[in-house]
Amino acid sequence: MSERIRHMLVKEFIQVFRDPKMRGVIFMMPIIQTLVFGYAVTTDVRHVRTAVYDLDQTVASRDLTSRFVRSGYFDLVADVSREGDVRALMDRGTVRAVLQINRGFGGDLAAGRTASVQVIVDGTDSNTAAVVLDYAARITQAYSTDILVRRIAALPGPIARPGGVELESRAWFNDNLESRNFYVPGVIAIIVLLITLMLTSMAVVREKEIGTMEQIIVTPIRPVEFILGKTVPFALIGFADVLLITTIGVGWFEIPIRGSLLVLFGATALYLLTTLGIGLLISTVSQTQQQAMMSSFFFYFPAVLLSGFMFPIANMPTVVQWLTYLNPLRYFLVIVRGVFLKGVGPEILWPQMASLAVMGVVTLGLASRRFRKTLT
Repeated sequence: MSERIRHMLVKEFIQVFRDPKMRGVIFMMPIIQTLVFGYAVTTDVRHVRTAVYDLDQTVASRDLTSRFVRSGYFDLVADVSREGDVRALMDRGTVRAVLQINRGFGGDLAAGRTASVQVIVDGTDSNTAAVVLDYAARITQAYSTDILVRRIAALPGPIARPGGVELESRAWFNDNLESRNFYVPGVIAIIVLLITLMLTSMAVVREKEIGTMEQIIVTPIRPVEFILGKTVPFALIGFADVLLITTIGVGWFEIPIRGSLLVLFGATALYLLTTLGIGLLISTVSQTQQQAMMSSFFFYFPAVLLSGFMFPIANMPTVVQWLTYLNPLRYFLVIVRGVFLKGVGPEILWPQMASLAVMGVVTLGLASRRFRKTLT
C-alpha cells in the first residue's frame, strides 16, 4: 500500500511542477498577494491633499494650520483666498480636504471665547472621509487642550484642578491600527484556499480528460490510496505556502506573530481537510478542467466575500450571516489573526478548530464516497 501511495505522490508532484505556469501559481502568487495586501490594500489614510482657506490670517490661525501639516496626515497643496476656489478645487479632485478658518478666530481665542474652525472633506469615498474627519478632530482637540493648559498656567496664584472627563483610548493587539497587520495574515487563508481548491479539483478531472482514469481503475490501487495520492501533495504545497507567507509577513512587513507556530500549522491541517475535500467534490461533478476551474471560482469568490476578510460579517444581513457558518474561510481567518495578533491558542480557538474538523470530515467523506462509486 505504501509503495503504491509513494508512486502516486511522485506522479502528482511531477505533473504539478512540470508546468511552468503552475509553478508560478504555487510560489509567485503567494508572494505577489502578500506584497499587494502589505503595500497597496490599506485603509490607512495619509498625505491627504489639503487646501487652507484662512480668512483670519493671524498667528493663531497659522499655528493651527501648521499643526495639520506637521501631523503627516495632511499635505498643504493650495492656499485659497476666495470661496469659489474651494468648490473648484473639490470638483476637480485637486484636494480632498479644505481647512477653513473664519474671521475672528484668533480674536475669539485671545478673549477666552470658543472659536470655530471648519473642515470640508470629499465625501464620495465615505470611509476615507470618516478617517480624515477623525484625524482633523484629534488635531483640533489637541490644539484646544494646549490653549486651555496655557491659559490656566497664566492665571495668577494657585488654582483648583479643573474637573471634566478625560478619555484615554488604546487599541489592543494592533497598537497603531496598521492595515497590513490585519490583511497580511488573512492572505494565508485565501491563498491556501485558492491553490489547494484549484489543484485538487483539476487533478482528478485531468485524469478523465487525458484518459488515464481507466488505466488507474484497472490497477490494484484502492480508493483510499488514490485519494491520498491526489490530496497529500497539495496539502504539502499548502503548508509550504503558509510557511512562505508567514516568513514574508514577519521578516519583511514585521507583522507580529505572538502565538505558536505549532497551533498555526495544526489549524492549517484542519483547514486543508476542508479545502481538499471541497476540491475533490468539485472534481467528482466536473467532466473537464474548464468546468472544474469555473466551479472552483464559483465557490472561491463568495467564500472570500463572506468570510470577514474585507467586510465585517456583523454588518451583513442576518440570513447571509447564517450562510457564513458554512464557510471554512470564516473560521480559519479567526484562527490566523488570533495566532498572529492576539497570541491565543486552542483554549480560545477551539470552537473554530472544531468547526473546521467537522467540515473537513464531512466534505472528505462525501468526496470519498463519490470516488468509490467511480473507481468500483
